[in-house]
Amino acid sequence: MKVGIIMGSTSDLPVMQEAIDFLKEMDIDIEVDIVSAHRTPDKLFDYSKNAHTRGINVIIAGAGGAAHLPGMVASLSPLPVIGVPVKSRNSIDGWDSVLSILQMPGGVPVATVALDGAKNAGILAAQILGARDTALQDKMLAYKEGLKQKIIEGAKSIK
Repeated sequence: MKVGIIMGSTSDLPVMQEAIDFLKEMDIDIEVDIVSAHRTPDKLFDYSKNAHTRGINVIIAGAGGAAHLPGMVASLSPLPVIGVPVKSRNSIDGWDSVLSILQMPGGVPVATVALDGAKNAGILAAQILGARDTALQDKMLAYKEGLKQKIIEGAKSIK
């Protein structure tokens, strides 16, 4: 099992690092690359059309501004695509990125997480893969239990 993590430029890496870190923590193989929808369209087409032939099972695509990367990948790939809207320097408070990824036409779905929500993209990718891998599913159950325990302990500390 492998997750492809792509982003439009290196400036997106600080946000996308959260997905990278989470997937590594879950021992999921990843492939990370820069693929710009606007500046490297030939690379975008090649990546999207061939990711599944390289063993990638899910693609996480982060992009800011006009954020065409996740939708274009989804239009060309048979794999599930998770879009991460990134609040970039030239963004309109991130809304341009959110709406560009969220408002996909029928037949070209992109699962969309919150603005700068790369960790959730990593979690969703792990859950998708865990549907077919019981060992990974057990790791995800343990992760969810850990979230629950943090809340329970936090509640105790305020009483």
